[in-house]
Amino acid sequence: MDWRNLCGSKVTSAEDAVAHVRSGDTVAVSTYTTTPFKLCQALFDRAKRGEIHNVRIDHPAPAFSWTDPAARGAFELHANYLTPHNRAACQAGEMEYLPVGIWKSYEVPSGFASHPDVFLVPVSPPDAKGFCSFGPGVWLSVPLARNAKLVIAEVRPDFIRTYGQNYIHVNDIDLFVEAEAPPAGLLATPQPSEDEIASVEVICSLVASELVKDRDTLQIGVGTMSSPLALYLGDKHDLGIHTEVLTGGIVDLVRNGVVTGRYKALHPFKVVATAVAALARDEMLAIHENPIFELYDFGYMDDLRQLVQLNNFVAVNNALLVDLTGQVASESIDHRMYSGVGGQTVFMVAAAYSAEGRSVSVLPSSSVKSSTGERLSRIVPTLPAGCGVTVPRTFVDYIVTEQGIATLRGKTLKERAREIVAISHPDFRADLARQAAEMYSA
Repeated sequence: MDWRNLCGSKVTSAEDAVAHVRSGDTVAVSTYTTTPFKLCQALFDRAKRGEIHNVRIDHPAPAFSWTDPAARGAFELHANYLTPHNRAACQAGEMEYLPVGIWKSYEVPSGFASHPDVFLVPVSPPDAKGFCSFGPGVWLSVPLARNAKLVIAEVRPDFIRTYGQNYIHVNDIDLFVEAEAPPAGLLATPQPSEDEIASVEVICSLVASELVKDRDTLQIGVGTMSSPLALYLGDKHDLGIHTEVLTGGIVDLVRNGVVTGRYKALHPFKVVATAVAALARDEMLAIHENPIFELYDFGYMDDLRQLVQLNNFVAVNNALLVDLTGQVASESIDHRMYSGVGGQTVFMVAAAYSAEGRSVSVLPSSSVKSSTGERLSRIVPTLPAGCGVTVPRTFVDYIVTEQGIATLRGKTLKERAREIVAISHPDFRADLARQAAEMYSA
């Protein structure tokens, strides 16, 4: 049966659907990989025509440019994670950044509207029983769809279905719009430079060989250095996955019997996440209606009360900067926001707390500034003024660069400084050692 027949009179055009948005409303929009592009564009077009103003947009990790000058004054964007679509606007003070680090099951995090006027979300066509899927990402869609006064869904025929909490019934959706294919390459993952590729290979090899053990349960963060880790775990046995975003290579680990989930305390024998990102189409099809893979609400996956139940839990996350005591900055460079907290803090805390767990931060020891070609150290004596501490040093067990592994748990400040200097880039090592000696008499 055609999905339009199941939805009946609820089917309308994008223009008519967003006509329900009024000036002064709060509109929640589904997160990043599940941005409803057609609905967003239709609402943006209304703003360009001057039909609405003072509309608050709550859009976590937006993949749409609400801050485009063409609609200046119409929208006030609130986001908890920056993307290329809004990073410059945030640094220019043209949007509101929300540093969310605490997540609770089935709740909208504090700072976002818990009961928005409108929720825009993409879904799959309904099945014969009237259930739609949130496709490649549940994110915050469960509580937002439950709480919003009006739910408008953009129907994406290409969306996968998964087990877990990845569903909503047509009765819980007020209006349906037929989607169009999103702009090509809009969600493409930035490609690492040659310099970064060399670092990735060494860093992921070090983590896989030295820090990941058989029967561990892993969280793998999104980032240039951390995302490829699954590709280096082929010789492990009985791994489990409990992560925020499912990254590339995990499907093959399941196929090859490396990831079994046999020893997981939560969701044994299942791969669980809140979303999938940047996967090849064949990986997406392998996840589609596969009972091994389950997607759940963001708050549930990132709820510390759940995570601390996991033993042998290993969290591996990307860092922008690390200081000589082990403070990790992953969201900003000085006061300028670059990305966001996401679930990094809570996963690292849980891994450090877990019995036999390990919290691991990964980053290249240096990077080359594209505008000048100057090489800069990513290991710094102290974090720059205004720089946010994403993970306190008390919850960081290991720092890994292409120069080696620094072991921090149980170490004094002097000992930490020595460990971290040893994994800094050779061009900066002597100067960092001098500064460490001045600060800590190391």
